[in-house]
Amino acid sequence: MSHVLNSIVSALGLAQDALEHLHLHTAGALPSTFEVTELASASIAATGLAIADLLAGQTGTRPGVQVDRRLSSLWFATSIRPQGWSLPPLWDAVAGDYPTRDGWIRLHTNAAHHRAAAERVLGAVHDRDQMARRVVEWEAEALETAVVAAGGCAAQMRSWQQWSAHPQGMAVNAEPLIDRKAGPAGELKGWTGTAAQPLKGVRVLDLTRILAGPVASRLLAGFGADVLRIDPPGWEEPSVVAEVTLGKRCARLDLHAAEDRAVFEGLLAGADILLHGYRADALERLGYGAEQRRRLNPGLIDVSLNAYGWSGPWQHRRGFDSLVQMSSGIAREGMRWRQGERPVPLPVQALDHATGYLMAAAAIRALDERLRSGCGGSARLSLARTAKLLVDQGTVIEDLPLAGETEADLAPAVEQTPWGPARRLQAPLQVQGAPLVWARGACELGSAEPRW
Repeated sequence: MSHVLNSIVSALGLAQDALEHLHLHTAGALPSTFEVTELASASIAATGLAIADLLAGQTGTRPGVQVDRRLSSLWFATSIRPQGWSLPPLWDAVAGDYPTRDGWIRLHTNAAHHRAAAERVLGAVHDRDQMARRVVEWEAEALETAVVAAGGCAAQMRSWQQWSAHPQGMAVNAEPLIDRKAGPAGELKGWTGTAAQPLKGVRVLDLTRILAGPVASRLLAGFGADVLRIDPPGWEEPSVVAEVTLGKRCARLDLHAAEDRAVFEGLLAGADILLHGYRADALERLGYGAEQRRRLNPGLIDVSLNAYGWSGPWQHRRGFDSLVQMSSGIAREGMRWRQGERPVPLPVQALDHATGYLMAAAAIRALDERLRSGCGGSARLSLARTAKLLVDQGTVIEDLPLAGETEADLAPAVEQTPWGPARRLQAPLQVQGAPLVWARGACELGSAEPRW
């Protein structure tokens, strides 16, 4: 058993004998110096093992779990295949890696306000060439500090050794992979699911955005949960909305407006699971800190993530998968592996996807425990701590490449979306008797009413 899977099973509090019911189909690996395919299959397997544990407690029978490592790897890239239309570009025109006077830095400018923050520091630019001429005048750490102070998102490329000695690296590396805590004793609620839809009747209030949290809620929807995603007015993420809204309803609320706050509090009171991915202090500043959330819903299962961890000087810093890869040494090690002259990221946004599946697994485990004890619970995860899980697995010596995608990899059903028809990859996870099935296709943000 791999270090990755062993660590995840331990972090979730699953019994080691649960692995006797797991079968992994092996078939090559994604091209990387790191065990990205292992991380993909292990994190997806964790959700299946958690579902199997829940079903064992409710039905007396533990189903087998199968994970296809190749399909898992493909899902870590993208699962949707548009038919006759195209997805928008994933990156803003000036997002990416740039050389500085003393190293490399990554600027994350996909959101308009994040690009504006970078341009407040560097000046307005029209293209990457112009941005590069501005960036090369700076030292990397000084520019990172300035962009972050302006409200933007940037990350200097560091080695793993530098990250491990950095105050934030030391803080997050000492945190648990999944910080799970039981809530106070509450009302014992019965199981609303079935053997075929284990999460049927479970209400998931999703406050997450690109990309880990939406992966978590998509998985929960596939096992029957009622997922309601809430975004603020005006927020869009066109590059990934078709990928991550599968199976969900999406509404909008302005949590600065009294009327919408009342609606939100009603939704929160009626939720079983809350997923949120705001920066560590954001809900507190809105008046919805942990104590207030628990007061509104004593039995709540509260699952949260952030980029850089829950302690240390960067715990409130904005961050994304690609930035954490730069900070934590992953892109630097990729450059060494490739013997290249520029940062080499992972072939997929693996920190996002893996953390998302671990969030889903933690939510399922907490639901299982609530069914037994009546107690809610919480779990906290971070992209940077998932990075340590991947780095700790070590580097790949040699592996076969993944076989190319074929028509047989696609599920037969055609998914109707607002942008046109699409196909999805077949599910990478099979829980015996409880297939991943999404009742709704992808939808636009703000297309539903904010109600259960």
